Amino acid sequence: MPDLPPLRLTGGEILFADGLRRDAISIAEGRIGEHGGREIDLTGWRILPGIIDLHGDGFERHMAPRRGAVDTPAAGLSGLDAECGAAGITTAVLAQFWSWEGGMRGPDFARTLAAALHGARTLTQMHLQLRVETHMIDTLDAMVAFVQRAGISYVVWNDHLPHKHLSQGKRPPGLTGQALKAGRAPEDHARLLERLHANGPDLADALGRVAGQLAAQGVRMGSHDDHTAADRARFRALGADLCEFPETLDAARAAKAADEPVIMGAPNVVRGASHSGKVAAEALIEAGLVDALVSDYHYPTLARAALKLAPRIGWAAAWGLVSSGPARVMGWHDRGRIAPGARADLTIMDEQGAICGTIAGGRVSHLAGALAARMLS
Repeated sequence: MPDLPPLRLTGGEILFADGLRRDAISIAEGRIGEHGGREIDLTGWRILPGIIDLHGDGFERHMAPRRGAVDTPAAGLSGLDAECGAAGITTAVLAQFWSWEGGMRGPDFARTLAAALHGARTLTQMHLQLRVETHMIDTLDAMVAFVQRAGISYVVWNDHLPHKHLSQGKRPPGLTGQALKAGRAPEDHARLLERLHANGPDLADALGRVAGQLAAQGVRMGSHDDHTAADRARFRALGADLCEFPETLDAARAAKAADEPVIMGAPNVVRGASHSGKVAAEALIEAGLVDALVSDYHYPTLARAALKLAPRIGWAAAWGLVSSGPARVMGWHDRGRIAPGARADLTIMDEQGAICGTIAGGRVSHLAGALAARMLS
């Protein structure tokens, strides 16, 4: 799809680094400029930097509308592209599992999704994050080869095994449902979990070796659900310097003390608490410990979280958590802000907070209502 013709957007409130002000910007050849183009009066709308989502697994619903009904990946990506546009997202990182959970969270589907993304023509710029279950040590060499072959630049370490129950010889809760979702008999699934749990003594050596290989490839690494400062230190030693969804204030503080980025879920902000009883994202934000908010499992909550926070911390800080903050975390200097030469990634919002338009790299990915009538007239 071609870029928009040169446009000059006037009359609206534009969010610059120092806050909202009524001004004008131009768009040409996929970039933000200062002069020229057909004028469009956007009085009554806010023009904000496009949302950058560094971790979302809501794409799974587009791949499989019902359990086991995996749709054509290309068709799923088209639906995801439309949802991202409607949510104001211009860059989306898809958090794909490399997990014992199997199905869409297993290694085979990771390969399928990577191939689909390689051939996709989405308006939203999409990247792949690989979420690797630490105890799958017999698959780590295959994982490293896949990361290199697929050009993946972002890996996060997860450990979702129910260790407490496994160490006590008890049946983990939800095992039958997990097994059915993975296409396994419950007994086979239970044996798999027990075998993976038994890998604990070999974990440090296996992860150290593989993390060194990933670092040599220039892969950015992070850890997921750190519970203690010791957890953060353990993953820091592997070169994983990004702290995703710390579960406690202590873990988040440990990350920031080492000048490591912390990301939290926007649904946590919208709900006012973690859905699983962990630390509240707002408490970490108020303590100055959060660099970026991510969609986690629900794309629309990114804009909603920023809207909720803006009256307390200001528009620049609130919207920065979903735009400039994520860009800094990943070292993406061409986006996350409205400035001459930056990518023309814009989220356009009305006075009620509804997202009416999204421009991703100078191309329209979403346009609705009165804004559509204004821009197309």
